[in-house]
Amino acid sequence: MTPTGAKRTWTMGRRGFMQAACAAPCLSALSLVGREGVGRDGAMRIGVNLVEDAAAPFGNAAALRSFRDLARAGASVVALIPFFWQPGENDPRLVPGSALSPDGLRRGMAQARECGLDIVVKPHVWVPERWAGAIFFTAEEDWTAWFAAYENALLPHAKAAAEGGATTFCIGTELRHTTGRPEWGGIIERLRDAFPGRLTYVAHNAAGAAAVAFWDRLDMIAMTSYPVLGPGSDPAAWRKAMRVELSVLRGLGVRHAKPAWLGEIGLRSVGGATLRPWESAEERAGTPNLAVQRDVLSAWLDEARALGIDTALIWRWLSDPDGGGSGDTDFTIQNKPASRLLRHGR
Repeated sequence: MTPTGAKRTWTMGRRGFMQAACAAPCLSALSLVGREGVGRDGAMRIGVNLVEDAAAPFGNAAALRSFRDLARAGASVVALIPFFWQPGENDPRLVPGSALSPDGLRRGMAQARECGLDIVVKPHVWVPERWAGAIFFTAEEDWTAWFAAYENALLPHAKAAAEGGATTFCIGTELRHTTGRPEWGGIIERLRDAFPGRLTYVAHNAAGAAAVAFWDRLDMIAMTSYPVLGPGSDPAAWRKAMRVELSVLRGLGVRHAKPAWLGEIGLRSVGGATLRPWESAEERAGTPNLAVQRDVLSAWLDEARALGIDTALIWRWLSDPDGGGSGDTDFTIQNKPASRLLRHGR
């Protein structure tokens, strides 16, 4: 099943499947990446979460243009997003769906490799009108069924990620009610057998990252972060809110002696977005404001760099090379001033 519309409303909007010319050779970004993922010069890596768009499925010429544009803009790493689907937050019948199958993932990874991009595979669970963080069960048999279904969806993508040359695989994204469960131990062991690269989990904000019980079994600490930033005219307030989140992330990295990743940061290019950074385009229309998106993301990258964050991935980029643009009010940074942050973060 292909997700459309809003997810929680805010999260599916942030990760929605809305509609969302470069003939030059791709950059050889992999030559800059060391074994632990950081650039060899010690600089923070900057990349994107890239979603396959129906207008440009992975493997076709338009998608290759999008990967080329991404590499030419300066990104060194890309997270590709398979979506799994379940009918409700209290319904354990999760299925892989049709949003980026293992074969589609292989096609996308081949194009990313062609453009010299380091590859992360980062599955998300889509819940209609809700979000992955709402998934919760009261009955043990439902937890058992859900984890079995989740692992059945996850493992073929992990194997495809290994075959396709991904260096990092995320075992989950924002599954906040699951992180104290014992089932993760077995899943991580079996993922180690299927995927020889680095494993991480992407927690939901700093509080969610602090609650994860299995960081010691993974290779890096990672989280998404969409805190209230304050008025659009108050950059000092933005940075204060960012530092609160980032200090927790960095502290966890130090405590566990592992790299710290921002697995997702983002902002819509619309007025008022700093007050509700998670808000979807479906929830609220508005006038495009490309500058606020650029300025907030620049502040995020400055603060992350100052705190020694290893990698920062912006939400989002589309496989459609014509995604985004000056009239777009969604999170996509393509064809907007914010895309220029990929090279140096400023």
